[in-house]
Amino acid sequence: MARAGERAMWHDLIAALGLMCVLEGVMPFATPRSWRDAMRRATELEDRVLRLMGLGAMLLGLVLIYWARG
Repeated sequence: MARAGERAMWHDLIAALGLMCVLEGVMPFATPRSWRDAMRRATELEDRVLRLMGLGAMLLGLVLIYWARG
C-alpha cells in the first residue's frame, strides 16, 4: 500500500502532466493555422537547433520547478 508521500508525489506528477497537456493544446485550439505553420517550419530546422531548443525548454522547466518549490 502506498504511503501518503508517495500518493502526493503521484498526484503532483499526474497534475503536472495534465497541465502540460492543457498548455500544449492551447495553440492548436486557438490558432490551428499558425500552429501548423510553426510545426512545418520546425521540421525544417537542423537537429542541433531542435536539441538546443529542447535543452533550453528543459532547463527553463527545471528553473521554474525549483523556483516554485523553493
